[in-house]
Amino acid sequence: MLQRMRNALLLLLPCLFLAAALYLQGKTLPASSPAVIPASADNWGLSFPNEGQSPVGNASVEELAQYDAWFLGDTGEKVIYLTFDCGYENGYTEKILDALKKHNAPAAFFVVGNMIETAPDIVRRMAAEGHIVGNHTFHHPDMSAISDQAAFQKELDSLAALYRETTGEELPHFYRPPQGKYSQENLKQAQALGYRTVFWSLAYVDWYTDNQPTAEQAYGKLLPRIHDGAIVLLHSTSKTNADILDELLTKWEDMGYRFASLEELPER
Repeated sequence: MLQRMRNALLLLLPCLFLAAALYLQGKTLPASSPAVIPASADNWGLSFPNEGQSPVGNASVEELAQYDAWFLGDTGEKVIYLTFDCGYENGYTEKILDALKKHNAPAAFFVVGNMIETAPDIVRRMAAEGHIVGNHTFHHPDMSAISDQAAFQKELDSLAALYRETTGEELPHFYRPPQGKYSQENLKQAQALGYRTVFWSLAYVDWYTDNQPTAEQAYGKLLPRIHDGAIVLLHSTSKTNADILDELLTKWEDMGYRFASLEELPER
């Protein structure tokens, strides 16, 4: 119990940053503020001008493309890329994996060191069932505050080494910045290490384990704002996500969507 409380506290601060980013959803970006990558650290944020259409990020698709970074996939096809952030095991990941298997839906699980250390069998199952296990860093720090390339690399390499030791496989080179914090230098550092940086184009507040949204609240966020080429961010610690995922995937399928791996992100 103490370990689970500690893990939850470790992730609380990053979630507050994500909450700030999600607050921007539904807001309209001022015309005088073009979406460009800041030189200093920033929080990833989105605005949704129209329901069902692709959101606008606070960095544009074109700007991100320079650094092998994405927040949208193929917007010319009804396709969804499912991603999960995994800070620790809260008892729900296997149910999530069961739903993905039922729908033959590939996903990407961005894990930290604690997840691999405490739930190695689940991580091995992710890989065995064909999902991408991505790099969310070993300790989940604010990576945009790390200017030294060697220190930046150590966070990613340490996670990759633990994954290799645990699964006998190489960690796929997909990276998600902790807290959604990034900068131009941050993206350059990841690119130099051969990583593709993956943000998201749809998420909702699902991480408070003692204040979970109802299924209706979750659907109210995840159904109207789904869009072609969506990279969806969900948290594997969420009971609501585990409970609704089977039905949610069915609803998206009924809307004409299919599910694709991040390996299918369009080349640019």
